[in-house]
Amino acid sequence: MPRPRTGSALSAAERMRRYRARRRAAGLRAVTRWAPGEPRWSDHRIVEARSLALHALAARRIAADPRLLERSRATLRRWLQRYGERAPAALLEWRALLERPWQEVAAKATELSEDAARLRLSSPLATLLSDAERRRVHEAFRA
Repeated sequence: MPRPRTGSALSAAERMRRYRARRRAAGLRAVTRWAPGEPRWSDHRIVEARSLALHALAARRIAADPRLLERSRATLRRWLQRYGERAPAALLEWRALLERPWQEVAAKATELSEDAARLRLSSPLATLLSDAERRRVHEAFRA
């Protein structure tokens, strides 16, 4: 059941005028234009972009020397042995992925998707890079 009408209700426009007058009287001014600040990436996005850059560099190294792929497979086998029967799902996914042709592995490792970003967090491919290469990429992504 609605409230009974008194006949003295203000229109929406009049309420807004009074509201603005109260704000001006309080020393506040209306903001009429939004000016964006300096664009910033979240730390999360920077870490993902850096990981993608590291994996793109690793993919280029493996494309130049396919024997490096066997090194990453050996690294993954070592990691899996450490966990025994209770290996993390991501490592099991990498094991299945590394059994595929190199083009599929490279495509997945450098893919712009949430799934690929998740896999890159536990990737054996990043271990193929030297400390100098890794440092160069990290410095490139420093804000």
